[in-house]
Amino acid sequence: MGLAIEETVWITMADGTRLAARIWMPSGSGPFPAVLEFLSYRRRDGTSERDESTYPVFAAAGIAGVRVDSRGNGDSDGVFDDEYSPQELADACETTAWIAAQLW
Repeated sequence: MGLAIEETVWITMADGTRLAARIWMPSGSGPFPAVLEFLSYRRRDGTSERDESTYPVFAAAGIAGVRVDSRGNGDSDGVFDDEYSPQELADACETTAWIAAQLW
């Protein structure tokens, strides 16, 4: 099974803040299960080397990988308030709902 990488996908929160995601998609038609990683470490550099050895394995197994920069980090909009804050938890819950609503 192959994969496609969507470099920057914007996920808009209820307050209008956009979070940046990188998505590794399995080839074929879905729906696919998904693994979400929601971190304050920047997806373009902070975890990119590790991501390149992890997410293609998920995609090859038919699992979408979604790596999101938390609010105020990396390419995401907003202001970072604190790690594990109520805002970060709310954003992660909204992101999970967004993933569940995708056709894939």
